Amino acid sequence: MKGVASLLAACAAVGLAGCSSGSSDSSSPITVPSPTVAENFTGTIAVNGTDFHGFTVGGSGGTVSVTLTAAGPPSTIYMGVGIGTPAAATATAASSCAVLANGSVATPPGTAPQLSGTAGPGNYCVTVFDVGNQTAEVTYAVTVQHP
Repeated sequence: MKGVASLLAACAAVGLAGCSSGSSDSSSPITVPSPTVAENFTGTIAVNGTDFHGFTVGGSGGTVSVTLTAAGPPSTIYMGVGIGTPAAATATAASSCAVLANGSVATPPGTAPQLSGTAGPGNYCVTVFDVGNQTAEVTYAVTVQHP
């Protein structure tokens, strides 16, 4: 038992030796990136319809990615997916999602992000819509990852 205590004391001493209080360069601030949040949204799109969900990019902004993870029937259908800014009808509820320039794509569901880019802090929305090939309602799932 005494050998174990000595070993633990030696390990602690080695661990603390790497934490000396030497001088540091205060002219180089340390930037801590915002943690990435994954938000999952689901819904149903009527023929010629659209659906959107709001999300907030926090911190100082960063990379936002959108993945249409499921849509159907049929499971191979191409859907429109976009990122935009919510247009408010009232102070508490958005009435639409104004898609950003070059902020949408027609895509089948997949596992890799279909949209990705850098966004500053603020309120955004993800929209899923019929690109003109639906013949019935389509249920979807989309994941948004953001700071």
